[in-house]
Amino acid sequence: MALPPDVFCDTSFFYACFDPKDVNHLQAQVVISDAASSGTRFSTTWDIVSETVTLLRYCHNYRAALIFLDDIKPELHMVHYGDRVRVEAEQVFRQYGRDHRLSFCDAISFIIVTTLLDHMPCLAFDEDFRGLGLTVLS
Repeated sequence: MALPPDVFCDTSFFYACFDPKDVNHLQAQVVISDAASSGTRFSTTWDIVSETVTLLRYCHNYRAALIFLDDIKPELHMVHYGDRVRVEAEQVFRQYGRDHRLSFCDAISFIIVTTLLDHMPCLAFDEDFRGLGLTVLS
C-alpha cells in the first residue's frame, strides 16, 4: 500500500502494532513497513499518547508501554493545540456522544484532523473515526 506523506494515528493503530493477539496486528505491521519505505510521517496528539500508554499497560504489559514511550513517541509529530480545540471537541462530544461510541479523545482528534490538519488521512482500526466521517486508510 502506498501511504501518503503524512497520516494521523489513533490509539487503535498504535495498540495493534504492539499486541500480537490484536486482530489487526499483522495489518499494522504491514503499514509500519510501508511507512518506513515511503518515509510517511506519523502525527498524533498527547491525548492519544496517553491513551495508548494506558491501554498498553492495562491490556498488554508495562514493557510495551515503556517501549512506546522510549522508542515510538520521540519519532512522532506531536500536534499541539489550544483551548479552542477543546471547546469545539466538547461540542462534538455533546452532539454525537449520546448516539455514537465516542471518546472525548476521539472528539479532540476529529477537530484536529478537520481543522488543523486539513482532513489528513488517519490510521485507525476501530470504527470511531469512520463514524465521524474521517478518512481512514485500510
